[in-house]
Amino acid sequence: MKLNPAMAATFAPPVMEARRWLSEVTIPADLPLINVSQAAPVDPPPEGLRRAIAEAALSLPEAHLYGPVLGNDDLRQAVAQEFSRAYGGAIGARNVAITQGCNQAFCATMATLAGAGDDVILPTPWYFNHKMWLDMQGVTTQPLSCGPDMLPDPERAAAMIGPRTRAIVLVTPNNPSGAEYPAELVARFFDLCQRHGLALVVDETYRDFDSRDGAPHDLLARTDWDGTLIQLYSFSKAYRLTGHRVGALIASVARMAEIEKFLDTIAISPSQLGQIGALWGMQNLGDWLAGERAEILARRQATEQAITALDGWVLKSAGAYFAWVQHPSARSSADLARDMVGQIGVLALPGTMFTPDGDPVGQQHMRLAFANIDRAEITELAERLAQIRA
Repeated sequence: MKLNPAMAATFAPPVMEARRWLSEVTIPADLPLINVSQAAPVDPPPEGLRRAIAEAALSLPEAHLYGPVLGNDDLRQAVAQEFSRAYGGAIGARNVAITQGCNQAFCATMATLAGAGDDVILPTPWYFNHKMWLDMQGVTTQPLSCGPDMLPDPERAAAMIGPRTRAIVLVTPNNPSGAEYPAELVARFFDLCQRHGLALVVDETYRDFDSRDGAPHDLLARTDWDGTLIQLYSFSKAYRLTGHRVGALIASVARMAEIEKFLDTIAISPSQLGQIGALWGMQNLGDWLAGERAEILARRQATEQAITALDGWVLKSAGAYFAWVQHPSARSSADLARDMVGQIGVLALPGTMFTPDGDPVGQQHMRLAFANIDRAEITELAERLAQIRA
């Protein structure tokens, strides 16, 4: 079988691998599965949003046709207005592209920035789909190890920049660690990228669940932001639209011309019904989303308290949907995570799925995605994890 070598060398999708464990391992009958493996809503959108999609499907002929490659004008304008308001900047609809999910926003962005032989700096632990896309394209990933506080160091990044470096990627709140990057830290990375003529790609998929009030950074308020910054966003987490695949990216008007080339060859246009749902959510679900945020923050607090009380387990960081924890076992997290399904009925992702091969940090840690379990289940999770010993 003939294969693209770069594709063949790319690791398999981690979430799909973890799901296969469920069919390969017998879960104890008295321990209902606690699934903390995937960071996506499992409940449907609110009824009003579903009705808006249903009515559009029935009454709008254009909802079933190709739309503009960069997304519908009304949604692009709404995104521009919201990000201008939230970040104190002046963003126009021409600075916005709507994509088939935030993963596509990342892929489109990277397609305009880097080709085979170039390199991109990713803090570790990293979001595995970012690494997978770069591997598929023959782009070298430069791993920037985070410190004990789970924050990346701009000075360490500066020492890694070479002639083929094209971008630095930050994910905040972070997947998988949950760490919220301080505004001052994000600004230092912006200044670093600006000095070296690099792009700073900021993925804020989980911005709606940031624990801080106000703008998490001031970059979009700078008059020269579009020469350096590319910002990514997802509607999937905010409005439970994972199945409709709606994301967004904000960048310079000049880059949008290149983004359009990529999107036209991949999907032609984003989902019409998904865009209609996202716009309805932006216009009608502000209070509902605030309630969702409050519940996620409460689950974060419950997770922090539960893990901190566990003997042998160390909570390194928590935020948005995630907790990044050090486990007490001498075994690699890759083996431990699989065994946990059959032993204690818990499905979680090992840290090895978020780090380079052989990295001891990955072997010692796990990601717990707590957003889809309530506080009683968080307590039960901790009780089961307490059974894990060195």
